[in-house]
Parts: sequence; structure tokens; C-alpha cells
Amino acid sequence: MAQVVLENIYKSFPLRQGEPEKATNSEAESVSPEAPSSTSNTVLRRINLTVEDGEFMVLVGPSGCGKSTLLRSIAGLEVLTAGNIWVGDRLVNDLPPKDRDIAMVFQNYALYPHLTVYDNLAFGLRRSEREKKEEGRRKREEGRGKREEGRGKKVEARRKKVEAINDNRQGEERKFEKPEEIKNKVEEVLNYLASHTLNKERIYPLFEDFLVGITRNFPPGLRYFSEREKAVGKRVLKVAQLLQIEPLLNRLPKQLSGGQKQRVALGRAMARNPEVFLMDEPLSNLDAKLRAETRSQIVQLQRQLGTTTIYVTHDQTEAMTMGDRIAIMNAGQLQQVAQPLELYNKPANLFVAEFIGSPPMNFLPVQFTAPLLISHPQFRFTLPDIWAKNLQQYDGRGLILGIRPEHLSIHPPATKNLSVQVEIVEALGHETYLRVCLTDAPAVRMQVRVPPERSIRVGEELWLAIAHDKIHLFDPDTELAIFPR
Repeated sequence: MAQVVLENIYKSFPLRQGEPEKATNSEAESVSPEAPSSTSNTVLRRINLTVEDGEFMVLVGPSGCGKSTLLRSIAGLEVLTAGNIWVGDRLVNDLPPKDRDIAMVFQNYALYPHLTVYDNLAFGLRRSEREKKEEGRRKREEGRGKREEGRGKKVEARRKKVEAINDNRQGEERKFEKPEEIKNKVEEVLNYLASHTLNKERIYPLFEDFLVGITRNFPPGLRYFSEREKAVGKRVLKVAQLLQIEPLLNRLPKQLSGGQKQRVALGRAMARNPEVFLMDEPLSNLDAKLRAETRSQIVQLQRQLGTTTIYVTHDQTEAMTMGDRIAIMNAGQLQQVAQPLELYNKPANLFVAEFIGSPPMNFLPVQFTAPLLISHPQFRFTLPDIWAKNLQQYDGRGLILGIRPEHLSIHPPATKNLSVQVEIVEALGHETYLRVCLTDAPAVRMQVRVPPERSIRVGEELWLAIAHDKIHLFDPDTELAIFPR
């Protein structure tokens, strides 16, 4: 497991033919000498993020905000324009994807259609084992030059010994060999291949792979399992038990349901036991019920394994229920990184406040008058004292008031309440959502959550009270949140 650190990440793509040039971002240029120019399209800007060891981090944002591009950059599938990516204590900018010790789960599963579930799970393990052995062989070959002279003498001595044995056998009567003798000689060949330094590195693994491959479809009693294949099998079975897909190991992907394919894709990533999991909207192809079930399974598995996980989604429900922390992105930039409830209760700006929450937060333009008066053409009320200090500079200025649907309630008429007319009623059983418009400003629409036992008709006029201790205020110029003292 490892910490992932993103330092000042930029990513740009060249403009396509016919696409208009953009003005150069002077602020970006001052931050990085490799910042994008007017001839490029910048999709990631100034991304600084630390994902702690074992943390479940969720990247969330609207389509096109750059979250999948950031994930692909971490995986090594995209080349950065500027910035650094650290996985543990390794700078991985220049490492190919296979050397980053990262496993990625794609939105479309990316299973091999001609391989069984077992072989899909084992594919990465077999490949990584071969790569480890090949890397070890290459390193050992670097020091062989110094030993070539001594090895040549040994080979010559071995050749003379073989010639002497052949001379002694000349003239002897050849006899038919018994099956036991043949078996013993085969074992001698295998032992020779396993013990001989040169052949152990090159010939013996290939011979083992050949035996494993040609006997893979034989009945269980006739299959050949190398030590390496036995280790792979143990790991595959362990992952299959964890994901409850043991009965599916002999099936092809076309014989699986969407949820089963998703679990196989997760298992293939888990089998490698990587330092980091990357998941790019893995649940988007599932129906609502299966998505909820798989969501909880992923969270439980991540807690069991303790593997650092970065999960991309545009579904805020997934983000709020799965992540230890959530990083909200918009237009290629991070807007806020915090725990789910902190994002909900203390959004950093207007975008975060509108994006987090279903239904979204309602916004109304209001006027502030010191010391604590909020006024609107349809209502006015006094703020709690905790707002006094931070609102002094806004005396006589306009603000944006935000209030969530659950913090509006039906009350009798009063100057501090809003008069609205009901346009749509959405009864969900456990709660009811209303879409209303202001009586004196029909163009201003809001959403309200009310108890299900309250019967409301379309066209009905209501008075809504605002929970003053639950309001949010934003600067209309910067769109940043204003917090009470």
C-alpha cells in the first residue's frame, strides 16, 4: 500500500484543426514553465492532491471536468504536460504503466472474451511473474561478461567428458529401455534443466510454460502444474472466494451478467495485490439495484484489503456513501477536498454547494444591511449573531443566499416566510419533493422536501419558512462561501 501525491499537475492536448486558439493563461505560465499555450486545450490545471495510504478517495464532478484524464495520468496512460506523480517514495512520471504497481478497473470491464474467468483473473499474475523473471535474467546477464572465460573452460571440459563416455559405449550392445528407465531419464532431464544455470533462466521456464499450456484443458488428473502456476492458482481462488465468484471460474465473459463481469474486473485488479487501485466509473453500466449492492461490496473489500483507492464517478450518491474523502472537480481544477459531511455542510463555493446534494441547493439573490438584516422583495429576516463579524464588509451589498430543500418547511404567512405556488409534486413514498415558484416572481423556482403524510396539490399556494441556522451565503463576485464566525 502506498500514499499517492499529485504535485502541480497540468495536462494539455493540442488544438484540433479548425478549433479557435485560446488566450494564454498568464497565471498558469507563472506557476509552471510547461503550462499550456494558446495553441493547446488545457484539461487539468494546478492539481495538488495527497491520497493517504489506505484511503478511499473519490474524484467527482460533471462530465468533461477532467477526472478520468487525471486517473489515466496516474496510471501512466496519459503523459503529463507538467507536474509530478509520486506513488509511495517513487516518482513515476517516466515509468511505463506496468512498472507503477497500479491496477485499474475500467468502465467497460475490458475482460478478454476468449479467456475463462479463471484465466482472466490469472492473466496479470502470469504476466507479472514472467516479467519479474525476465528482469532478473537481464540484470544477471549484465555481469556475465567477466565470467565468460571461466565458463568456456568448463564447457570444454564437459565436452571432453561426454566424448570419453561415448567412446566407452562404442561396441556395447544396445538394449531396449523399460518404461521405468524412460521415466527416470525424463526426470533427469527436468532436474538438469532446473539446476543448470544457463537453461534455468531461459529453457526451463519456457518448457514449463509449454507443459502448462498444452495440458490446461486436460482432465484435472492429467494437467501439469508448475510451482509458479500453483501459486497463481492459490491467489486466483482466494480472490474468487472473496468476491463469491467461485462457481463462475470456468465460464466465458459472454456467459456472465453485468454484475458478474464487474466482479471479475475487480478480481483481476485485486489478484495482482497492487499498491494502488484506480476505478473509472465501474458501476455506470449497472442497474440501480445492482449498483447499490456492488457499491457496498467495493467499500467492504477496500476496507478488508486496506489498499489505497482512487475512484472516479459523476454520481454524487456514490461519492457521498463510498469515499473517506471527496475531491470535487470542475473545468479541470479541484474545487474542494473534504470529508462527505463537511462538503455537504460547508461547501467552499457556489459550484460545490449546487453540485453536492439531491435535490440541489436553492439560491436566491438577497440584500444585506448591517448589522444582521437579510432582505428580499418577498421576505426579510435577521441572521444569528455568529454572522456579524464576517459580514461587516458586505453592508449594503448583494449576496447569494443558499438553502437546501430539507431546510424549508411549510408555515403560516409571515414577513420572514416565502409565498410560493406548487408546480410539480414528486411523491416517493418515504418523502415528497415539491417544485415551486415564487408567487411574485414565477421565473424563480425552488425545490422543497416535505413529509410524505402532507397531502399537497399542484397549483396550491404555500408559505415556506427558512431555517435561519442552516442558510449559506456566497459572495456574488467570487462565488466563494462566506462562513459565520
